[in-house]
Amino acid sequence: MQQRLASLYDKPILFAHRGASAHAAENTRESFQLALKLGATGLETDCWVTKDSEVVLDHDGVVKGGIFSILRSTKISEVASTELPGSIPRYGQLLKLCPEYVSISIDVCDTRAMPLIAASTSHKDNPGRIFICHPDIRVLESWKVLYPAFRYVNSIRLGKIVEGPERRCADLAKFKIDALNMHHTDWNGGLVSLAHRFNIAAFSWDLQHDEQLRTALLMGVDAVYSDWPDRMTDAINKTLPS
Repeated sequence: MQQRLASLYDKPILFAHRGASAHAAENTRESFQLALKLGATGLETDCWVTKDSEVVLDHDGVVKGGIFSILRSTKISEVASTELPGSIPRYGQLLKLCPEYVSISIDVCDTRAMPLIAASTSHKDNPGRIFICHPDIRVLESWKVLYPAFRYVNSIRLGKIVEGPERRCADLAKFKIDALNMHHTDWNGGLVSLAHRFNIAAFSWDLQHDEQLRTALLMGVDAVYSDWPDRMTDAINKTLPS
């Protein structure tokens, strides 16, 4: 077996993308609970803010059907939380079902959510295990100053880093952002080592197959995201035998 390159964490985080979304309806309590049963050590989701300022977990940020038109999507920002389908969880519900040792990765799709997340996360909820993701490094910089208890992740494609990966990693280190999250096709061993040189964790997403997962783990990434928590568990057991 190829020798595994060192990572920053003792063991990479296995983020279940929208829960166990390959096996259950994404971004539901059932999907999150199943992901934990299948061995995920982290849960990933997206968040939006309702009309009455409730942080809820959904990918697209729209609803349709039920009391809403099946022909037209309604933005979650235009809907009160009491009008949403029961299948859409609240942020507080995720905290309750997620053991404190499990990491949480949140794509903040509506920036109004961040102060609400901070206000509803207590010390007992262990905000240090919550990774806040956003593509704009300046937004992350401002949140880091305002809400330093959380961890922050710059989620972006390599092709959109116009200044180049080395300058980006230097800026992330300057602003004390914790991780750089890119598509698995953007990463290689050299870029992982570059991020680590700045003490920036390398997160890799959209890893759906065993070969992709094992390749990423061998190059030393610090977290992987997949719809298949069972495949992540198998891959890490094969790559990092205890």
